[in-house]
Amino acid sequence: MKSQPTLRLTRALRLAIAVLVTLSLGLAPASGWAADGKKAGKSKRKAEPAAASQTRIGQGDKEIVFVAGGPSHGYASHAHYAGCMLLAKAIAENVPNTRAVVHRNGWPKDPKALDGAAAIVIYSDGGGGHPIIPHLDELEPLMKKGVGLALLHYAVEVPKGKPGDKLLEWVGGYFEVYWSVNPFWKAEFKTFPDHPVARGLRPFTMNDEWYYHMRFRENMEGVTPILSAVPPDKTRGPDGPRSGNPTVRARKGMPEHLAWAYQRPDGGRGFGFTGGHTHWNWANQSFRTAALNGIVWAAGLEVPPGGVPSKTPTLEELEANQDFPQPKDFNRRHVEDMLRLWRGEVENK
Repeated sequence: MKSQPTLRLTRALRLAIAVLVTLSLGLAPASGWAADGKKAGKSKRKAEPAAASQTRIGQGDKEIVFVAGGPSHGYASHAHYAGCMLLAKAIAENVPNTRAVVHRNGWPKDPKALDGAAAIVIYSDGGGGHPIIPHLDELEPLMKKGVGLALLHYAVEVPKGKPGDKLLEWVGGYFEVYWSVNPFWKAEFKTFPDHPVARGLRPFTMNDEWYYHMRFRENMEGVTPILSAVPPDKTRGPDGPRSGNPTVRARKGMPEHLAWAYQRPDGGRGFGFTGGHTHWNWANQSFRTAALNGIVWAAGLEVPPGGVPSKTPTLEELEANQDFPQPKDFNRRHVEDMLRLWRGEVENK
């Protein structure tokens, strides 16, 4: 019979092994935002500090590298890794001759991780902590070689100065504090331009944290707006770093650009997409297709006439790879109703 200390050690070892297996499979309990994008009651459990890692999907020659930021706003909000995994899988499975590599929890540690990339996709928190800022100089030669750069949601925001100037040069626009705003609102997209990134898009409405009034290149040189909508007047708030300013308020009733494609003079391409706060929105076909098209186009690949095809993810697929535990008051039925509505829209086309 084992002694009590040995028995306790054995149980502890089994528990440690179980935790490691759970984390390695991406099954760590995922916290705090409700299905409708509003903040839910916070879980007492914090995000599990997953280590930096990479996941490879597909075997094609054209590589698209995703840089997924770390845990951020709570369950299913700014779900960088979960969102990158959905988009990467859709591209690798549906775009011929492609493969995707998803780096979790920020910039890849391997200095050669971006070598050979056709495009780099960054879906992360931005501002002064943007993962791109310490790496601007090492990205410069890649951008000059024509590597594409796509930025999703908060990743479109960097400080003025060198970071902002570089995003103007590489992506054609960025979120500039005291100039751009970041309200939650329901955007209605009615028309789309004649551009490869707009292929397959159909009119849709989406509630998200849609940033707008970006700092674009002078005279929109090389920039093609892809998603544009008229924000409610109430979103043009008082002066503040991200709430409003006189120029924003003077544009009441005017359309604002929420996603755009940029053709660089040297042949490289950039793409900006300001939606993506609420993870469940990736289940909407046109919302998802706009991002997939933009990434594929930025990589220098041909966008199919009907847009990049992809299956609508199931709720279980959407719940996978979250950084936070699911809160106790999570409104699962609300998400299921949204998915059912969006599937019906697709089936009734």
